[in-house]
Amino acid sequence: MNKELAYWVATSAIPGVGSATFNYLLRHFKTLKKFWEAPREKIDKLKVDAKTKEAILEFRQRVDPKVYLDTVYERQIKVVSLLDRTYPANLRSISDAPAVLYYKGSLLSQDDLAIAVVGSRNATIYGRQVTEKLVSSLVMSGLVIVSGLARGIDSIAHWAALEAGGRTIAVLGNGVDMIYPPENKQLADKIVQNGAIVSEFPLGFPSVPANFPARNRIISGLSLAVLVCEAAIDSGSLITAGQAAEQGREVFAAPGPITSKMSEGTNSLIKEGVHPVTEASDILQVLDIARKKLQIESKVSQPVGKPSDKTEAAILALLDGGTKHVDLIVRESGMKTEQVSAALSMMELKGLVKNYGLGIWGV
Repeated sequence: MNKELAYWVATSAIPGVGSATFNYLLRHFKTLKKFWEAPREKIDKLKVDAKTKEAILEFRQRVDPKVYLDTVYERQIKVVSLLDRTYPANLRSISDAPAVLYYKGSLLSQDDLAIAVVGSRNATIYGRQVTEKLVSSLVMSGLVIVSGLARGIDSIAHWAALEAGGRTIAVLGNGVDMIYPPENKQLADKIVQNGAIVSEFPLGFPSVPANFPARNRIISGLSLAVLVCEAAIDSGSLITAGQAAEQGREVFAAPGPITSKMSEGTNSLIKEGVHPVTEASDILQVLDIARKKLQIESKVSQPVGKPSDKTEAAILALLDGGTKHVDLIVRESGMKTEQVSAALSMMELKGLVKNYGLGIWGV
């Protein structure tokens, strides 16, 4: 059980606390429970701007983390943090992975085999045809479709995945208790039944343009690759493609008519060296999907090892089924940092523990 979850969720909901500040607080206090219980003088000494300090103090005064988490659950919303095994593996691998994801629906291990499909909000008939053809084939090959629930190509991709009997994940630029655009409410309800709608933004957080670059990094982060089906030269989907490349993801683009402004973006991407796509097999071959399927299956069936000495047994006892910062493990165990680090590395190979990043380890 994740004993820190309520504190993680509440901290991530503090206005002005983004990924960088969140990680700083975690490194500084080692646990976010200690951050919530810290006296004002310790908050005053934090290396954050005055506005953020005031936001922290005000939010801590009026919000109880456990009550806040209960409120989330009461609204039929689930949460997963970087401390949890169920946190999406692909997303965990990016450098600025969100500390907390709110979601409705389900997150499954098969979602590791996902591809993002994005494009113009003003889709043409050609764009619709390309998206439906490619998405349907990708779903039939076992891939999960990730997109942003926006008008145009995003909505077409979600619908095509559902109609092909597949799973799809929608990443929102607002809280999951609100659906934007509103006409996609029916689509969102169907996605919840056959996938998930997810967001890093807390409840009630509105949809504003400034949110979309952050949302787009999650779209690509959840995926093995990004496919741009149709895009003008100034399309926001090109930003997603750029973020995907920075995250080490493959980028694909469907070529379009050279006479269409709505294909200038995709054709430009192909000129720059991204993979051109005319059929789903172009993507499956580059990503080596058959091998990745076997890797995921082997992870699920891989037996967990056993502690081989007193050091490993002591660390497991300290973790007690949960998660802890490595500095806390060192302090509570009385062992040297080098000894604990070496033991954790060996235990990770055996499947006894998992490295959750930011110095946090757990079972």
